[in-house]
Amino acid sequence: MSCMKVYIAGKISGDPNYRAKFRAASCRFTLPGVSVLNPADLPDGMAPGDYMAVCLPMLLQADLVVFLPDWQDSAGARIEHALAEYAGKNIYEWEAQL
Repeated sequence: MSCMKVYIAGKISGDPNYRAKFRAASCRFTLPGVSVLNPADLPDGMAPGDYMAVCLPMLLQADLVVFLPDWQDSAGARIEHALAEYAGKNIYEWEAQL
């Protein structure tokens, strides 16, 4: 039996608190039978294009893509949103304050 996969998208670059923000969202969606795909868990030090090369395939594997309230402030998250729409993914724009 496979689990539901939830990808979290939002602003990372330029946000010193991004790990805590993504961790809070990850905790919210960590439920029995759900695997959270969290790009904030990737190691530091890679180029933006390298992160996208890892994150876009993760997004494509997701059943649901959750966009944090600041996603529109991120070029990478805007790319993720366009891909999620193009691929017909279930999209949830989370309004909660983190």
